Amino acid sequence: MTVVGPFGLSVRDQALEADVQAGLAAVEEGLLDATKSGVPFITEAAQHLVRAGGKRFRPLLVMLAAQFGDPYAPGVVPSAVVVELTHLATLYHDDVMDEADVRRGVESANQRWGNSVAVLTGDFLFARASYILADLGPDAVRIQAEAFERLVTGQILETAGPTEGRDPIDHYLDVLGGKTGSLVAVACRFGAMMSGADETVVDVLTQYGERLGVAFQLADDVLDIASDSHESGKTPGTDLREGIPTLPVLRLRERVEKLGLAEDIALCELLDSDLTDDARHAEALTRLRAHPALEQARKDTVRFAEEARDTLAPLRDCDAKTSLVELCDLVVHRAG
Repeated sequence: MTVVGPFGLSVRDQALEADVQAGLAAVEEGLLDATKSGVPFITEAAQHLVRAGGKRFRPLLVMLAAQFGDPYAPGVVPSAVVVELTHLATLYHDDVMDEADVRRGVESANQRWGNSVAVLTGDFLFARASYILADLGPDAVRIQAEAFERLVTGQILETAGPTEGRDPIDHYLDVLGGKTGSLVAVACRFGAMMSGADETVVDVLTQYGERLGVAFQLADDVLDIASDSHESGKTPGTDLREGIPTLPVLRLRERVEKLGLAEDIALCELLDSDLTDDARHAEALTRLRAHPALEQARKDTVRFAEEARDTLAPLRDCDAKTSLVELCDLVVHRAG
C-alpha cells in the first residue's frame, strides 16, 4: 500500500499505483513544458505556482477515471494537463480578486509582481490550455468551454450575491457548483472519455466529480476558518477578511435569522466590521472556530461527500473505484 496524490490517498494495487504515479509524473512534465515561453520572465511567472507544488487533485481524478477504460490512451495525460492549467490560471485570478499574499505556502504572484502580471499570467495559462485542448477534438473543446463558462458564471454570481428572496445558502452552493464542481467534473469526465470508457461510466464519473468538487470546496471553507497557515498553505481567514461569505458565515447568519441569539448577532456585527484590523480579524476567527456554525459546515461537507460516494454505486468494483470512494473520506477528513 503506497500513498500517492493529495491528502495521503492509499493505493493498494501495485498496477494501479504504477499507472497513477506514471501518469502524474507525465502531467508534471507536461505542466512544465506548457508553461515555458520564449520570454524568460513569462516562464518564471507561469511556473511560479507549478513549482510551488499543490495537491494535483484534478490530474489524480483524471488518472483514476481513466482506469475504467484504457489508462494508456494518448489523450489521458494531455487532458489532465489542460484541467490543471485551467485550475492554476484561476488561482492567479482569484489571488488578485482576494488580494491574497500567500498561495501554496509561497508568495502569491500578485504580491510578487503586481496585479497586472498575475492577471496576464493567468490568461497565458488559459491560452496554453486551449492550445493543448485543440488536439483532443471538438467534443473536448466544447466540454471545456462549457465548464469554463460555468466557472466564470459561478465567480460572477459570488460577486453579485443572491437575488432578492433567494436563500443565500442555496445560492452559495450553486456558486460552488460552478466555481469548483464544474472543473472537477471535467477532470473525471476527461479521464473516462479519453480512455474510451462507456458513456454510462462517463456520466457516472462526471456526476461524482461535480459533487466531490463541492465537498472539496466546502472543506476549504472550513479550513479557511479552522486551520493555521502551516496546514493550509495560505493565510487563514482570507475570505473572512475580504468579506466573502463562505458556508460557516452563511450558517451563522441563518442561525441569527432562526434564533436571534444575542451572542450570534454580536458575532455577525463583528464580521460586518472592518476586518482588515488584525485584532478584529483574530477575534472573529477565534469566535467562529468555537461556534456551532462551523460544525454545521462540516456536516454539509460530509453530506456532499456521501452523495459523491453514492453516485459511484453503478460502477464495477475495482481498485480505482475503491480509491475514488476513499477520496470522499479524505476530503471530509480535511474538514476535521
